Amino acid sequence: MRDALFVVVPVPYDLTSTYQPGSRRGPAAIIEASANMELYDEELKKETYTAGIHTIEPLNIEARGPRQMVSAVRRKISKIAAMDKIPVMLGGEHSISFGAVDAVKEKYPELMVLQFDAHADLRDSYQGSPYSHASVARRISEICPLVQVGIRSMSKEEGDFLPASKVKSYSSDFVLENKDWCQKICKDISGDVY
Repeated sequence: MRDALFVVVPVPYDLTSTYQPGSRRGPAAIIEASANMELYDEELKKETYTAGIHTIEPLNIEARGPRQMVSAVRRKISKIAAMDKIPVMLGGEHSISFGAVDAVKEKYPELMVLQFDAHADLRDSYQGSPYSHASVARRISEICPLVQVGIRSMSKEEGDFLPASKVKSYSSDFVLENKDWCQKICKDISGDVY
């Protein structure tokens, strides 16, 4: 890990999934599939792996509640960021993101988050947890600027929250109907982007 720029952190967690569990198997599947990829990046015209990539053991958080999971992720990502490494999280459901964003925000105070998602995930809490997958963007918006892209579904609570919040949310219709959607969205992006 000493010579690696990137540290891959598998987080096999899906405790707050509501539709269909199974995303906890995502990190292992991604790592397995990565062994069959070409090492040359044709878009960047380089072999990006030469920057150094180290994969740590998966975080053992499968049976923990959402609050404990967020704390465990925050601790691990804080340690990696303190070593001037770039953490690369593999999940698991999106609730894992808040702990990582909270940790990285310590090192990068001008951090902002760019979220590509079909769901707003802006509920104050869901099924009794403020750290649910359906609340992760709300928690993130409480600590740093948030720009959402591709949203096609939200609850009334989320719809009521958006106008009073500082969250910039672009619908999937906006993306489909505007050829220059990327340029428009980029105007809302600044600082260090997660």
